[in-house]
Amino acid sequence: MQSEINVRWDEKMAFTAEVGKFKILLDAAEEVGGENKGPRPKPLLLVSLAGCTGMDVISILEKMKVKLKSFNIKVVGDINEEHPKKFNAIKIIYEFSGDNLNLEKLKKAVKLSEEKYCGVLATLRGSVKLDFEIKIL
Repeated sequence: MQSEINVRWDEKMAFTAEVGKFKILLDAAEEVGGENKGPRPKPLLLVSLAGCTGMDVISILEKMKVKLKSFNIKVVGDINEEHPKKFNAIKIIYEFSGDNLNLEKLKKAVKLSEEKYCGVLATLRGSVKLDFEIKIL
């Protein structure tokens, strides 16, 4: 099995990523030659991480028959000051709301995503410090 994307240079620091039938415009800040037309690559890594674990958690909680009113994922990445400017640490904050939510079920769903299902997490594990938090709002 393979996953393939295409990223085409448009102009200056702008690129268009083609992911299946979807397009994502990436660009740099004006101070480094871009025009600020789209997100930077590093935050998109955090988006991929949140989307991957979020889909896992929702799927697992549906199987557990847990009803949510809302679910939000915040991801905070700490980046090196020196080159290569990479993530040193990433914290994933899972925010749930609903009636009579069972914390143990939420923890189990998050743990299964972290340890078994989320391929993005598995890719990052070992190369960046990962931390997790669960909040019931």
